[in-house]
Amino acid sequence: MRKRRRKPIKRLNHAMRVRTIGIAAIIAILFMVLIGRLVYFSVFKNGIYKRQVLSQQNYDSEILPYKRGDILDRNGNTLATSQKIYNLVLEPKNILRTDKTKKEAVEALTKYMNLDEDKLLSYLKQHKESYYSVYKENLTYSQVSDLKDYMAGEKGKHVVGVVFSEKYQRRYPNKSMASHVLGFVSDGTIGTGGIEQYYNSTLSGVNGRKYKYLNEELEQDSSIVEPENGKTVVSTIDSNIQKLAERTLENFEKKYGSKGSSILVMNPNNGEVYAMANSTSFNLENPRSGEVLLKKYSQSKISAMTEKQKVKAFNEIWKNPIVSNAFEPGSTYKPFTVAAGLEEGILTGNETYFCDGFQKVGPHTIHCSHRDGHGQITLSQTVSLSCNDALMQIAAKEGKDIFANYQKDFNFGNFTGIDLPGEAQTKALLHNAEDMTAADLATSSFGQSFNCSMIQMASAFCSLVNGGNFYKPHVVKQLRNDKGEVVSNVDATLVKQTISKETSDKIKSYMKETVESGTGTKAKLKDYTVGGKTGTAQKIPRSAGTYIVSFCGFAPVENPQVVVYVVIDEIQNSSQTNTGLAVEMAKTVLKGSLEELKAAKSSKK
Repeated sequence: MRKRRRKPIKRLNHAMRVRTIGIAAIIAILFMVLIGRLVYFSVFKNGIYKRQVLSQQNYDSEILPYKRGDILDRNGNTLATSQKIYNLVLEPKNILRTDKTKKEAVEALTKYMNLDEDKLLSYLKQHKESYYSVYKENLTYSQVSDLKDYMAGEKGKHVVGVVFSEKYQRRYPNKSMASHVLGFVSDGTIGTGGIEQYYNSTLSGVNGRKYKYLNEELEQDSSIVEPENGKTVVSTIDSNIQKLAERTLENFEKKYGSKGSSILVMNPNNGEVYAMANSTSFNLENPRSGEVLLKKYSQSKISAMTEKQKVKAFNEIWKNPIVSNAFEPGSTYKPFTVAAGLEEGILTGNETYFCDGFQKVGPHTIHCSHRDGHGQITLSQTVSLSCNDALMQIAAKEGKDIFANYQKDFNFGNFTGIDLPGEAQTKALLHNAEDMTAADLATSSFGQSFNCSMIQMASAFCSLVNGGNFYKPHVVKQLRNDKGEVVSNVDATLVKQTISKETSDKIKSYMKETVESGTGTKAKLKDYTVGGKTGTAQKIPRSAGTYIVSFCGFAPVENPQVVVYVVIDEIQNSSQTNTGLAVEMAKTVLKGSLEELKAAKSSKK
């Protein structure tokens, strides 16, 4: 067998050896460079990149609440404001991080917040895993200022895990004053009733936010988006007149009582409301308390209520009856019937009428308020003596078309557009000429068989006595920003001309006679001439024998500055037809209002 010859092994020559060593050296060098770069980035550049990454991370944020705008009276007195309050928030996880952080936080809290150390330590132990725990709520600035100042200083800057969250709480310095005009705030931001509701978007602002993050030096930093505060609302309300009206109602209710009583005070020359007072006022800072219900219901009745019934009862009390309730106005409407006749030339002012105590209208016998009859009376006496019989004769002469047209001209049946929520809808409660029967015309002439609200009656009445100008009623006169600068003024809005100045002057003289020698003599004032009209309306069902009495007065007659409208629903401890009680209340408020407004006294003749 032939043996295979082995090939000889080639040896590396010098050139190949040099080339191999060179390649190995290059690989080694590259490897060393790579290791160096890794060390460089992981050790020397580690802090820089870590800071760059962390500086872009959102570390924390908190809401900076806006301040809801104040509500002021016409003289700048505060009716509603927002007070900043604080919650003490602890971060037990951070406080207990080290013995040092624990010691610094506990010492600061016990020293500057006067907290019990044992209770505090026990609380921290119980919540040791928490990063957010509210320890105390609703603290005033005076209660937290010492600790805040300490933590802002050099010695307290290392205290960790202690923060204060802020919010605003609505305050009403006068508690229940003008409660139905102002309304209140629910859930901190939602206006409920009154100006708070109608101007909610104006009073509201926009929350800001504080963002906390780590900067490039790994230090905590922050950026702030400042909150936008709400605007301040300056109302037309005069606090002194409002207090006077409320005090007058309170005295009346204590002595006589009623199902409900109200007083409305207005400036007849521009539609501004000086006061709105109701016997069902409530504490604006605690509108849902049991005491509120006790103003209208007995304790036994409240105890028997379901939660749903209580909510309904609260809503009924919070509702502003001056704006939201409709009723038959009664004889306060008579001057409007006479004004329509004068304006159309149907009446001249020289007419006389015979009142025998009733009128036969078709199958109906409709009685005068004076059952025995007034006898022969003048046109002015039809108003001053409040004669139903004569008014029915006047309305029959006018006819239903003219009568219905003037009701609409005086804005009855329409919204006044007052800047308050919940205005009563009365259009459906007013007769159109097409469906008005002879009996409807007769009873409407003296303010029955149709409904209106107090704000509708008072606004129309203002046009009767100011020369015939119907102004839109309003309760706000100005808006300001949070720096006190005027943003806008709410000027008087002239809606329409209802009657001529000549007719207005005649009607004023008839109502002056009402106070001097007619049904409103209790309204006389020593220093001012007063005019007005009493009203008595029998409620439905007529068989119940229940009444609403009222008086709408103004002064001075020669240049009216104030209109006061008083309405009493079912007097309890006197005759329900005792209009004199309404007249007396109006006199008190007229006198005080004229003095408050420094109105010029009437010249004595």
